[in-house]
Amino acid sequence: MKPIINHFTDNDLYTFTCMYYILQKYPRAETEYCFFDRHQTRYPVGFDRLLGEQLVHMADVTITDEECAFMTRTFPFLPYWYINVFLRGYRFNPSELTISQDAEGHLDIRVKGKWWSTIMWEMPILSTISELMHTLNGDTLRYDSETEYEKSLQKGRRIWQGGLTLGDMGTRRRFSFDHQERVIDALIQSYTEVKEATHGQCGRFTGTSNVYFAMKKGIPCLGTMSHQCISFEEIVSGVFECNYNVMSKWSEVYDGNVGIFLYDCFGDHVFFSNLSKRMAMTFSGLRIDSGVEEEQVDLIVAKYKQLGIDPMTKQAVFSNGLDVDRAIEIHRYCQGKITDSYGVGTYLTCDVTDCKPMNIVVKLVRGRITESREWHPCAKLSCDKGKTLGDSQKCSYLLSVLGQ
Repeated sequence: MKPIINHFTDNDLYTFTCMYYILQKYPRAETEYCFFDRHQTRYPVGFDRLLGEQLVHMADVTITDEECAFMTRTFPFLPYWYINVFLRGYRFNPSELTISQDAEGHLDIRVKGKWWSTIMWEMPILSTISELMHTLNGDTLRYDSETEYEKSLQKGRRIWQGGLTLGDMGTRRRFSFDHQERVIDALIQSYTEVKEATHGQCGRFTGTSNVYFAMKKGIPCLGTMSHQCISFEEIVSGVFECNYNVMSKWSEVYDGNVGIFLYDCFGDHVFFSNLSKRMAMTFSGLRIDSGVEEEQVDLIVAKYKQLGIDPMTKQAVFSNGLDVDRAIEIHRYCQGKITDSYGVGTYLTCDVTDCKPMNIVVKLVRGRITESREWHPCAKLSCDKGKTLGDSQKCSYLLSVLGQ
């Protein structure tokens, strides 16, 4: 079977921003990630072997001159040496992977090694599993590119006519690489059409989180950070201080750039309890990835006002499994309260006729700050119980500490 991932930057921007953060703050840290399938999918016999063959191929996927030039030109907050020396020398290391499949077909995938190295595997693992399953299920044989493109065009028109500021975040659970490209093309075309027809009185296309497609299509690239930064920091400084300490360290690394903070790793209460005005001013906004969006907006607005900050000068980025109808509802609720934008994934890149999208993630489960220190379990609680992941004893302990 031909390789599924062929481009080094066929990955989300936050992978690279988090990697650089790790190199600056935890260069000796080691981590272990684990694959979680929330649907408890039973994969076909031999799927672990096929997946392993695909991921071994990643050792040959290296960054190109074109990709280096694009990243250097587009991401001034990432230094020249990181892109043109470090990433040029980076190689995917398949020995960091352990892949197996039990008698019932469930997958067990673990990634273990230096944090700055293992972080690169999340997106290739997830997008490969998703595309491979849709191929084996016969979904790709039933796929009609013209029908799906028209479907994406119609969806795009509704997005821009609905006034949404929105970008694609659909790499990890996409139907396929080719389909994601068609979706992005449809978003670009529909945005151009609606913008011309309304004389600019419409929503705004913010691009894609996928670095390769941003380069290929000449569109903005969006993304900041992932939960793992806070999850790891919890084992260093504790659940009550981890958000503040990541904000502080992140701002030291990026000096006010890349300023959307993902705050829900251990729920909203623990975040808002020690959000300082300095940190609130340093970051341009917050990403809402769990909880009831309207309730989270009210909490954010109230906190900004308490700190003496005009919420309309700040941004709320919504990314919790949204479709267009739900995004428009939230957009209307945000009017006059806070500046809103949206990152949509599965509903854009795997909303294919007669196809069931996967619900899969790769999450940090253990970490240590150097190779000579002891390992500690990592967890993610979020504002949704269904998104809680990690060692059950660790999760129970944190919930008890937080009084939940």
